[in-house]
Amino acid sequence: MSGRLRNRVREARFRLGLSQQELAARTGVTRQAIGAIEAGTMAPSAAVALRLARALGCRVEDLFWLDEEPPEIEAEVVTIDPGETEPAPGPTPVRCALARVGGRWVAHPLRGERAFATELVPADGLARPGSSPRRWRVRLLDRPEDLARTVVIAGCSPELSLWARAAETTHPGLRVRRLFANSVTALHLLRQGAVHAAGVHLVDPTTGEENAPFARRLLGGQPVVLVHLGVWEEGLVVAPGNPLGVRGVTDLARPGVAIVNREPGAGARLLLEQCLAQAGVPPAAVAGFDREVPGHLEVARAVAGGQADAGVSTASVAAAYGLGFVPLRAVRYDLVVRREYLDEPAVQALLGTLDNRWVRAQLAALGGYDTTRTGEVVAELAG
Repeated sequence: MSGRLRNRVREARFRLGLSQQELAARTGVTRQAIGAIEAGTMAPSAAVALRLARALGCRVEDLFWLDEEPPEIEAEVVTIDPGETEPAPGPTPVRCALARVGGRWVAHPLRGERAFATELVPADGLARPGSSPRRWRVRLLDRPEDLARTVVIAGCSPELSLWARAAETTHPGLRVRRLFANSVTALHLLRQGAVHAAGVHLVDPTTGEENAPFARRLLGGQPVVLVHLGVWEEGLVVAPGNPLGVRGVTDLARPGVAIVNREPGAGARLLLEQCLAQAGVPPAAVAGFDREVPGHLEVARAVAGGQADAGVSTASVAAAYGLGFVPLRAVRYDLVVRREYLDEPAVQALLGTLDNRWVRAQLAALGGYDTTRTGEVVAELAG
């Protein structure tokens, strides 16, 4: 109902590992009041709302909001080539960037390559040889206290870049660096202490358990938590309209069908191998199985450019490129964080943005990405 007060108190409390009684003690109200607020049957006073936000380490507007329909505007659609006309949105809305230019709203559709940014990354320092090959001396280009507010995440999901930009917008001073790496490589980087967190989407072929078995095996018993980012649809990306009629992995072995594959260690490749094994299709029967590209975007580009007929990626990437999509499974995408890093202020600030409605709305707007449980701690692995 429009205008109803909504809240995310329960999710924020779970993220910090607090019981209702503990949160009540911190905010000076009863446990019953916390339960009623979380259930939406009681609206807190301004003072209680402020105390709740302080206790949960976020802003009042991140915890409470009025469930109202956002306004609509009329915007002028921008095309790169003045002679072209952007296709009108179909049943699925088109993500776009908006700006006020010369007193009017203009919309830049986020389709294909324009949905992703390739930019020169600003440097934080200039390095020269140090005391050993693995120890460099670096002259800083920024203040150490500002650089210390950096969180480094390894992962292959394009959604990580979107989250990073949204988090930096909501938390001025927070810096998020993303290192592109497949799920297995990301876990190796986390084990080395090279990153704060690793993004993973891996399913154990024997048990069907997601992500935790790989974290246990590859992290050598390091204590970690798995924070849920979303559930995304993985499947076969195909040409618009699916002209070859690809309905599943068995069709990849048909004559005249060629794929592009991901590198070993990638969750997409593991999915393809598992599906082919279940279908009794040997990898050698699939043309292009040994042709590897390093990321989800490269898979989509190969299909969009006609260099391949299919490849494994996600529904959100397929939608961004206007490609067809044949779903194979829904899988949880988790952020694996070493427990010792959870006390670092920059890490706390970044994880705290998962309770932010605007951040969650940006992730949900991608399509094929379920944010119902975003921000929950789904597993804690002891050393």
